[in-house]
Amino acid sequence: MGLFTRKRDTAAATATAVLDADPALAALTGDYTIDPAHSSIGFTVRHAMVTNVKGSFLQHEGTLHLDGSDPSRSTAAIDVRIDSVDTGIKDRDAHLLSGDFFDAGTFPLMIFRSTAAERVGGDRYRLTGDLTIKDVTRPLSLDLEFNGSATDVYGSERVGFEGSAEILRSDWGLTWNAALEAGGVMVSDKVKLTFDISAVKTAAAQA
Repeated sequence: MGLFTRKRDTAAATATAVLDADPALAALTGDYTIDPAHSSIGFTVRHAMVTNVKGSFLQHEGTLHLDGSDPSRSTAAIDVRIDSVDTGIKDRDAHLLSGDFFDAGTFPLMIFRSTAAERVGGDRYRLTGDLTIKDVTRPLSLDLEFNGSATDVYGSERVGFEGSAEILRSDWGLTWNAALEAGGVMVSDKVKLTFDISAVKTAAAQA
């Protein structure tokens, strides 16, 4: 079942896309709120050239708008609280919050706003948007998979996604590092972002 489709260049193509819309997909149209209790946003970065350190942001909120009749109009907005970072080591978390990295006291949020979406194949999609970290905003493409929809035990309609993206942290001004005696650096520039999202249709949209 397709969630996002490529933007069409002509009115005729758009009309055809609407006529061919999957009825099950059209039924998902509406506004959704991300459920932080059943969602996760994480990252992985190479440490000392030999191992990976994983972490997550425990506090985040966001909304989705899904348009089943014209999926290219679907949007996503996510705000992540930087001070909720958790790598399992308090001293390391404190360093990440400092001016060497996120400077969380000055820039408390990491923000993503989608600008476009396209279907890659099957249930695989690419969501493009603007990612803001500190005072830098740059484009970001997220490869994701639509995991489907379901009605939970409370009668709420849910949709699920999971995906990832790779970024260079230096592109957002996160440049702190330390050289190793044997060569190389303490922290890799490349960071893998991962997310697993469950979103609940709003009461007004379900009514």
